[in-house]
Amino acid sequence: MTKYIFVTGGVTSSLGKGIISASLAKLLQARGYRVTIQKFDPYINIDPGTLNPYEHGECFVTEDGAETDLDLGHYERFLNVPTSQANNITTGRIYQNVINKERQGEFLGKTVQVVPHITDEIKRNMRILGESGDYDIVITEIGGTVGDIESLPFVEAVRQFKWEEGNNNALVIHLTLVPYLAAAGELKTKPTQHSVKALLEYGIQPDILVCRTEHHISQDIRRKIALFCNVNINAVIESMDASTIYDVPLLMYKEQLDKTVLSKLKLPAKAEPSMETWKDFLGRLKNPTSEVKIGLVGKYVELPDAYKSITEAFIHAGAKNECKVRVEYIPSESIYADNVKEKLSHLDGVLVAPGFGSRGIEGKIEAIKYVRENNVPFFGICLGMQCCVIEFGRNVLGLKDANTTEIDENAPHPVINMMEEQKNITTKGGTMRLGAYPCDLKKGTKAFAAYGKQHISERHRHRYEFNNKYLAQYEEAGMIASGINPESKLVEIVELKNHPFFVGGQFHPELKSTVANPHPLFIKFVAAAMEQVKKKAI
Repeated sequence: MTKYIFVTGGVTSSLGKGIISASLAKLLQARGYRVTIQKFDPYINIDPGTLNPYEHGECFVTEDGAETDLDLGHYERFLNVPTSQANNITTGRIYQNVINKERQGEFLGKTVQVVPHITDEIKRNMRILGESGDYDIVITEIGGTVGDIESLPFVEAVRQFKWEEGNNNALVIHLTLVPYLAAAGELKTKPTQHSVKALLEYGIQPDILVCRTEHHISQDIRRKIALFCNVNINAVIESMDASTIYDVPLLMYKEQLDKTVLSKLKLPAKAEPSMETWKDFLGRLKNPTSEVKIGLVGKYVELPDAYKSITEAFIHAGAKNECKVRVEYIPSESIYADNVKEKLSHLDGVLVAPGFGSRGIEGKIEAIKYVRENNVPFFGICLGMQCCVIEFGRNVLGLKDANTTEIDENAPHPVINMMEEQKNITTKGGTMRLGAYPCDLKKGTKAFAAYGKQHISERHRHRYEFNNKYLAQYEEAGMIASGINPESKLVEIVELKNHPFFVGGQFHPELKSTVANPHPLFIKFVAAAMEQVKKKAI
C-alpha cells in the first residue's frame, strides 16, 4: 500500500520545501524505496506556462510536455527519475476540472462547493501517482505558506486525506523558520509556535517539524518546540543553511529525518542509504582543480531562478570536469556593437539563453557575432540557437535582413519560421512543440562526439523552427545541421565546423541534466571553456 507524505510551509515563503522534499525523497530512494514527489501550487493559472519568469522563475518542461513549476526540476535532479503532468497540479487545473464536470452534469444538479467538490478533486489528484502501482511513497509539496487564503482548500484536503488514510499511512512535515535575533543574541521559537497553531486551527497536527535556521538549535530549544507544538523531540529536525542545496540530503540524514519518517509510517528502515555516488559528486563539486567564467546572456538575468536548470546543469557538468563554473549574468539588452568586446572578452565561454519576444534579441546576436569571430566557446539554447542562425545568415551568408518571424512577420529572409501547424493557434499555454522528441545525430560532429550515440531524445518548448529552405546554403558556408528530427526533418542542432565549440540546440538540454547524469553538451561546453583558459595562459 502506498504511503503519503505532505510537506507544508509556515512563517515565510522560500524556506525550501522543494529542497527538503527532494532530499527526503533521495534518502528514501537510497534505502531502496520507490519514491516520487508532486507539487500542488495554489495559484489560479492552469500551469506556469504563461507566467513571466520574473513572477515564478523558470518553467520546467517534463518528458510528456507538461509546463510545470521549477521545483520539479529539483525533484528530477535529485532523484534522476522523470516527472510528468501528474506531478504538478495548480488551483486553476483543479477548478477547471470541477467546472468541466459540472457543465457535463456529473454532479446531478447538486450545489458545487469548495467542500466537498474542490477538496475531493484535490484528493483525487493526490492519489493518482500512488494508485499507479509504481511507487511505495508519494511526497506531496503544498505550495504557499500556511495561513494564505489560496492554499486553504489544499490544507483542508490534506486534513481529510490524513483522516481517511490513517496515521500510519499519511504524515505531515511542516517546514518552519527559527530566526536568530542579533540584538537579543538568541534563536526565537515563537514564529514556529504560531505557525503550528495556525495548522492546528485547520485541524492538522504536524508529525515532524523541519526548522530552517542560521544557527544550531540546542536541545533546550528542541524540547521547547516539541512541548509547544505537540511533537516528539526526535521529530524536531534542524535544517541549517548550507553552502549548496546538494548538501541538504546528507544534513537531513545526519538529523535522521528519513528514519523518523519511516518509523511513523511503520515501514522497515531496510539498509542504510547508499549515498556514495552522491558524496563523490559533492567531493568533486567542492574541490575543483580549475575554474572557468561563463557568460549567461539573457533577458531575465535579474532573477537567476529564471535560468535555474541552466545554472544547475553547469554545477553538474563542472563537478564532472572537476571545474568551478562561475556564471556571470549579462542582460542581453546591455550589449551593443561598440561594447561587446568589453562585456565578453574576459569570459571563457558564452551561453545565449532561451526566451520569448523581441526584447534583447539584437544584443544576443551581437554577442554571438563576437564569440564566433573570436573563437570563444559558444552554446545556444532554443532562442539562443535561433539567434546564432540569424547572426550567421546576416554576417556570413550576406542575408542582411535575416530574422525570425517571431520578431518580424514580413522578414525578407525568415531563416527561423513558425511551424505550419502552429500558425492557426490563438490560445496561449501548452500550444507549442512541448516535451520529448527524438533526434538523430550525424557522425563526425561535435554533437555526436558529446553524446557518443546516434539516437537521442530531448525536451522542447518553442513554436519557431529553422527554415529548411535555407539549409543547403547554411551547410555550404560551414554551419551544419548535426541533429535532425527523424520524423519531421526539423533541424535540432546546428554547429560550426571550424570553431573550438559552437553548438546551438533547438531543445532545452538543461532540463535533463541531473546529479547522476550531467548533460553531455554541458560537459563538453565546460571542457571547451577549460581549454580556452589554457590557451589564454600560453
